[in-house]
Amino acid sequence: MLVAMNVFSVIIGLVALAIGMVGFIPLLGWLNWFVIPLAVLGLVPGLLSPASSGSTINLVVIVMGVVRLILGGGIL
Repeated sequence: MLVAMNVFSVIIGLVALAIGMVGFIPLLGWLNWFVIPLAVLGLVPGLLSPASSGSTINLVVIVMGVVRLILGGGIL
């Protein structure tokens, strides 16, 4: 069961990463407002599982989304 939580976390992290990469395109930075909560949702089962890959992916996506929002002024 704990391994399944890590797999679930990795899947959510990869989906959030794909959407976040689209959010790096100019004028699509607002997508990060959806990416960050999605990555936080994936972070929770990643923290509960013994493996660290799911939580690591989601933490990287959260940091990238926050940095992109800061650089774009929160919207762009």
